[in-house]
Amino acid sequence: MYKPPMSRPSASTPLVFDRPLLRRRLLRAQRLGFAGFLIERALDDLGDRLAPVLREFARAVDIGTPVPGVRRQLLTNGRVHEVVRLSPLAEDEPGSIEGDEEALPFTDNSFDLAVSLLSLQAVNDLPGALIQIRRILKPDGLFVGCLLGGETLSELRQAFLEAEAQTVGGASPRVAPFADVKSLGSLMQRAGFALPVTDVDQLTVRYPDVFALLHDLRAMGATNALIARNRAMLRRDTLLRMAEIYRQRFSDADGKVCATFELHWLFGWAPHPDQPKPLRPGSARVSLGEAIEAAKRDKPKSLRD
Repeated sequence: MYKPPMSRPSASTPLVFDRPLLRRRLLRAQRLGFAGFLIERALDDLGDRLAPVLREFARAVDIGTPVPGVRRQLLTNGRVHEVVRLSPLAEDEPGSIEGDEEALPFTDNSFDLAVSLLSLQAVNDLPGALIQIRRILKPDGLFVGCLLGGETLSELRQAFLEAEAQTVGGASPRVAPFADVKSLGSLMQRAGFALPVTDVDQLTVRYPDVFALLHDLRAMGATNALIARNRAMLRRDTLLRMAEIYRQRFSDADGKVCATFELHWLFGWAPHPDQPKPLRPGSARVSLGEAIEAAKRDKPKSLRD
């Protein structure tokens, strides 16, 4: 079933994230006590989102979820019979395989279900990772992914940019870029998934101050790992000015500050001849205007008036 890892992203793929640094920070977070509220939210939603899919999955794979939990969630529904975990860290769960989302060590058509929670936002080649996931799925296999996107940590990004502009006369990247839901839908289509669906679950988390937010990000292993980051130590006056700007712009009446997290969900199927297909353009037998008029005639009079 397994083969040596595929090659890393090619030289033409821009490297945005320092992946070894991400793994070291995740390991530190797990040792010190992982802040798991986002993962727990995603795990709960995973069960709800899979519930309407009335089929069995003989083999499933968890791709890069930062902490264990997917295997337990999948096995509890009784319709998944075996779960393989590809972990960014060695043996953080019994039976897991250490590996990288950018180089999946699996042969084609290996799994009926692939799941990845809060991991793919930090790969350098997301289109390539999605193509690999589609490759390892059997025909009519399902991919369910959840990654941070959109307006996630937009408040922190704005506060840092302005604070650095005021204190050092310039700005360095402090918060990773996040894809929007429309772009993610397009990437799913480019990767060859059939019937792709995307949606967004937006959370607003309140903290006593921005330092509590930074503590949580550190405890998730999610602090700045951009290759283009400023390697110099953050100046104290910049940090304090950032905290002040954050409090002024993004706090509630009780003084607590708000942080936005957007969980973007991706669903797609590996192509199969028996899947539903859209009609060919021009094949409709009734015009849109005729359909609208028919709908109006069928409505109760009280709804038309």
